[in-house]
Amino acid sequence: MPEHTVRFRARFAETDAMQVVYYAEYFVWFEVARTELFRAVGIPYSVVARERGFHSPVVQAHADYKASARYDDEVAVKARTTKVGRSSLQVDYEVRRLPDNEVLCTGHTVHVLVGEDGKAREIPKDMRDKLAP
Repeated sequence: MPEHTVRFRARFAETDAMQVVYYAEYFVWFEVARTELFRAVGIPYSVVARERGFHSPVVQAHADYKASARYDDEVAVKARTTKVGRSSLQVDYEVRRLPDNEVLCTGHTVHVLVGEDGKAREIPKDMRDKLAP
């Protein structure tokens, strides 16, 4: 199952007045991890969009919040593909605070591969092979 983990610190701009990471920022963190996962398996999104004319909009997003991240916490965000359909794929996420590895948030996003016309396209075999769980 392809997976990739990114590590970084929670930035001040991502927090509220109590210096707790705002809930929507987790979806930004998911995107960072997903983008790096695709790059790590050899299909960077910029190349897929520019050279192949595909896009992968989010059609579903879900998060379960377990504990709060705060300003300057170091976090690890793991992304892994868990389902690959004909034209869609699901990526699951886990956010942990370091160094104690406490799970802060889990979630998933579902994406549909579309062409420039916005219509669903079958995921090409070379991409499917790299993303298949």
